[in-house]
Amino acid sequence: MVGMMNGGVDDARLVEVRFVTKLPSSLKVPMTSMKLSTKLVRAELSEIVNYLLLSMDSEFKQIAFDFIVNGEFIRIPLEEFLLRNGISTERVLEIEYVKAVVPREDDPLPHDDWVSAVDGSHPSFIASGCYDGYARLWKEGYQCSHVLEGHSGAISSICIIKENDSRNSNNLHIVTASKDRDLKLWQINADSTIDHLTKVRSLKTFHGHTGSVQCVSGVPSGDMVCSGSWDSSIKLWNVGDETEDDLVIKKRKVHTIGGGLNEESHLEGTSISTLKGHTECVSAVVWTERETIYSASFDHSVKRWDVQTGKHTWNLASGKLLRCIDVGGESSALVAAGGADSIIRVWDPRKPDTLTPTFKFMSHSSWISACKWHKSSWYHLLSSSYDGKVMLWDIRTLCCLAVMDSHSGEKVLCADWWKDDSIISGGADSKLSISSRISIS
Repeated sequence: MVGMMNGGVDDARLVEVRFVTKLPSSLKVPMTSMKLSTKLVRAELSEIVNYLLLSMDSEFKQIAFDFIVNGEFIRIPLEEFLLRNGISTERVLEIEYVKAVVPREDDPLPHDDWVSAVDGSHPSFIASGCYDGYARLWKEGYQCSHVLEGHSGAISSICIIKENDSRNSNNLHIVTASKDRDLKLWQINADSTIDHLTKVRSLKTFHGHTGSVQCVSGVPSGDMVCSGSWDSSIKLWNVGDETEDDLVIKKRKVHTIGGGLNEESHLEGTSISTLKGHTECVSAVVWTERETIYSASFDHSVKRWDVQTGKHTWNLASGKLLRCIDVGGESSALVAAGGADSIIRVWDPRKPDTLTPTFKFMSHSSWISACKWHKSSWYHLLSSSYDGKVMLWDIRTLCCLAVMDSHSGEKVLCADWWKDDSIISGGADSKLSISSRISIS
């Protein structure tokens, strides 16, 4: 430790440093400056800060730290970092330290085929969709509590509906989209006392798309969803209380536990509106406000739609085939999208020159399959890719905070946040992975 802090006898390789932080007072070191070797790397800087904190509190438990200078994380030796950024060693260098993001890899949840869709918006359940045509609910992230049966094709997207006051609080409503061209609405008893696997049949089936349904997203009020399809259209569906448009189709036969057959009625829903404007597959949709939907497409465009008029009010040609989209960040206004060229681009529609991305993230090496803003942070964005990696980004530094390689190099097909401090992802390894204990600051 002494060698790190005095640099040996070669004073030419010393820099005077002052450590600062916005962390709680219990994690603040003295503001006095000290001379450090420019040969140090991030891990050694972390050792020094831990040493200083331990000298102040003998019961201090070691923490991994990251370090920022002028808004950029130090990811290379200090000497190289200073040279690359033109920072002089003749004056005191102020280095900010923050808690490093070190995700814990929890036990993966096995599926029978590729995991193609996830939703982590519920604090007690994770919803997953699979190429075997089944959707599953995972209670507390480890127990498969419900299997949703009914689709004849792979699940391509899944959406947990935000519950409104008119619904039974014990019921959970989910919409799935499938390559069988249909969407289905499911009602699940989410009573925490149920401890056995329950098979669920759909409450309603939505017909109308003429191609595989690629994506689905719910309106914040919870009474409608929108879907995008390979037929190049976006359709809007009512998932609230039954309406005159809901048709009771002929009764279907269902096997009972005793081996007999019962007949039950089933609702069929039709779309209440169709948005047309894309010329290729609508690969992703996000319904941000009652009157606003964003979409991304294989036709290389991002569109913002006015739900009332059915017209797009913002059209951006990205120049690349797009696979995913999300809206969040500062004032929930930044649009992130990614696709075939492995680059995540972020636009701010509030700026006059919206055709130019505000940020670009370029560490992936294959198709981007998902990008998701953190719901409680303006600065953090996750991404997943066919390169087998899930990455966490901080837009303040344009730096990758963490790389999760929990799918052993297999394609990652979907990803989402769960409970603010965990990232869930599904892939071609037929596993749902959970990376937890992610510190967001």
